[in-house]
Amino acid sequence: MVESTPASPSPETPAGATPPTAPRPGFARRNWGKLTLLVLLGLPVFGVTAWSLVALSYTYSSGTRTGYLLKLSDKGWICKTWEGELAMATAPGVAPEKFIFTVRNDSLAAALTEEIKKGRSRVALEYREHRGVPTSCFGDTPYFVEGFIVVQDDGRAPLP
Repeated sequence: MVESTPASPSPETPAGATPPTAPRPGFARRNWGKLTLLVLLGLPVFGVTAWSLVALSYTYSSGTRTGYLLKLSDKGWICKTWEGELAMATAPGVAPEKFIFTVRNDSLAAALTEEIKKGRSRVALEYREHRGVPTSCFGDTPYFVEGFIVVQDDGRAPLP
């Protein structure tokens, strides 16, 4: 038979003193629900933002397209963008190819609208192509127009 020894006596607390309490749990243990919600919502928002910044800062291609402006309209429910069409014909009598583009600058869109109002004006659009832009808030097409030049057309010279 094993004899049990009485537990060692605990030091007595002075009168009026409170006994020691358990240490407070850490920040992560106290706020685990809020941290989980922040990670679940914050990581996708951060990812889309970083993806957008990379896609809009990297130019896949750039160039110039010459033709006649057909239309330019302000589209979108929440994110308004200027979307337009340019008719490019290689020779008289040949069906034109349409170049669909996006204008992000309002003053450039206003200047292009004035050219459309003038009538059959030929323009050379300077654009940059940004592939992989994640949402249509930046534009419906990957082609972003950054400038234009009005091309004088006498009607006899072939299109460039």
